Amino acid sequence: MAAYISRAAPRALNTAFRPIARSTFHHANPQRAATPMFRRFLATPAEEQPRLRLGSTAPNFKAKTTQGDIDFHEFIGDSWAILFSHPADFTPVCTTELGAFAKLKGEFEKRGVKMIGLSANDLNSHDRWISDINEISNTNLQFPIIADADRKIAYLYDMVDQQDLTNIDEKGIAFTIRAVYIIDPQKKIRLTMLYPASTGRNTAEVLRVIDSLQTGDKKGVTTPINWNVGEDVIVPPPVSTEDAKKKFGHVREVKPYLRFTNVGK
Repeated sequence: MAAYISRAAPRALNTAFRPIARSTFHHANPQRAATPMFRRFLATPAEEQPRLRLGSTAPNFKAKTTQGDIDFHEFIGDSWAILFSHPADFTPVCTTELGAFAKLKGEFEKRGVKMIGLSANDLNSHDRWISDINEISNTNLQFPIIADADRKIAYLYDMVDQQDLTNIDEKGIAFTIRAVYIIDPQKKIRLTMLYPASTGRNTAEVLRVIDSLQTGDKKGVTTPINWNVGEDVIVPPPVSTEDAKKKFGHVREVKPYLRFTNVGK
């Protein structure tokens, strides 16, 4: 792969990167969506970076996947969803990750969560790679993987590491990082995790934070460090101890601002 951009690269990049069509990608800022892709990663002015803050609406898009064409918001429907990206097919860390996620399909389904992957290759490559994943991990991968060979969705979701903006492939396109977006049924981004390409993710942590988010939404509580389902939760500061006791029963007060209770599983 190229480690630098040659003098001839701008011409190639100008050809390779087209403005994102409004009909395909829906974004709150039309000017940002129309910015040529090569400028997005060569200049990367701050005002052109996506604003994917927690609580903001996950940008919608249409894409081809290993299970057919999708509209992302329609795919999510009334469920929770995890969108997670991978640098490339047939790479070692990505292969171990997808195998591990595939094995946890039942755990995600119990929580009402849909999984969808993204890798910067075409569908033909994805199909061949899935065979390897199933063989190596002894599993049956059933969630869709988005084909994002031109990195349009990767740039829409800012799945690119600044240090890799010059670590480009033969097309002159920056590689994607390992991003995780947890999105709720209202299409709001509730949690993000960003990993460098060199570091594999932790599936148990992804499940843990989903449990925390869903418990918080249902019970009106927050969760302490290293919390897992069934352990004590925290009463939020705006709730008085008296009201907390009425709602939860027993409340253990460590400090006036730190009170624990238990909401079960």
